Amino acid sequence: MGDVAMTIPVINAMIRSYPNVKITIVSRAFLKPIFHNIPNVSFVTADVKGKHKGIFGLYKLYKELKTLQIDVVADLHNVLRSKILGFFFKLGGYKVCKIDKGRAEKKALTQNRNFKQLKTTHERYADVFNKLGYNVTLTKEDVLPQLQLTKKVGVFIGEDQKKWIGIAPFAAFAGKTYPATQMEAVISKLSKTNQYKIILFGGPAEKKQLASWQNNYEHVINCAGVFSFEEELILIANLDIMLSMDSGNAHLAAMYGKKVVTIWGITHPYAGFYPFGQPPENALLADKEQYPLLPTSIYGNKYPEGYENVMQTITPQAVFDKIVEVIDE
Repeated sequence: MGDVAMTIPVINAMIRSYPNVKITIVSRAFLKPIFHNIPNVSFVTADVKGKHKGIFGLYKLYKELKTLQIDVVADLHNVLRSKILGFFFKLGGYKVCKIDKGRAEKKALTQNRNFKQLKTTHERYADVFNKLGYNVTLTKEDVLPQLQLTKKVGVFIGEDQKKWIGIAPFAAFAGKTYPATQMEAVISKLSKTNQYKIILFGGPAEKKQLASWQNNYEHVINCAGVFSFEEELILIANLDIMLSMDSGNAHLAAMYGKKVVTIWGITHPYAGFYPFGQPPENALLADKEQYPLLPTSIYGNKYPEGYENVMQTITPQAVFDKIVEVIDE
């Protein structure tokens, strides 16, 4: 989801620079709302667990896409499925360019041989379009407009004038998830100010944890399981700030130009997955002096013994202070 959200600035830059170009996004149906209302952009569902499953299914998808009068193909994923689909297009005489994920550079970063900023994923996406012949230059304005609140979302939030803080406290792996006790301390501090409405984001597996925080603290509401993905995007687009791990919600907020504060454990912004348009000082990093091997992973799933608790070096007070600083700028 985060990878898909990171395509938005590049697609907006394409539409801005080439208003007569039609772009067709091919992805899972769940992600379609991300692309709603972008001019000249249409969406085709890749049913990879159904009719487009396997090589023969991907060939069927290729034949369906051919009818859309496609001229060139940008593979922004570069995984087995997209490679197979791209192979069919190449056989059909189409120009196909794919993303260079910089795997060797990222391996050097996580093995502590080359600790430096790598090219961002947004830049790598732009490179694909450049190779196709389109000169794409990203600007901070290449974000989506704020969405209008629906009645359902408005009723859920209420009518007070507090600023809205979104908190997405979970990630796919423990190595990049802030400890629950420390996150609760952050929520407690924010609640006690009586200045903010705190909106918790998460999936079905996290509903119980989020519900307990909602019950224990004032001005805290849990939206997990309440809305469709499309409705959650409306909510995110109207936040004043999002606090997130190195995860998809950071990128969803950034694609609407929202302020985003991120917490990083065994991963690092240098790998290129920093939310679009955010100042580097909005990233709260684990203590590299105490844990010199950081970062130990690109995706947060690998860490050496003794690195299980790196995120505890980021105090709840530091997180609270950064949120207040950024939201009041």
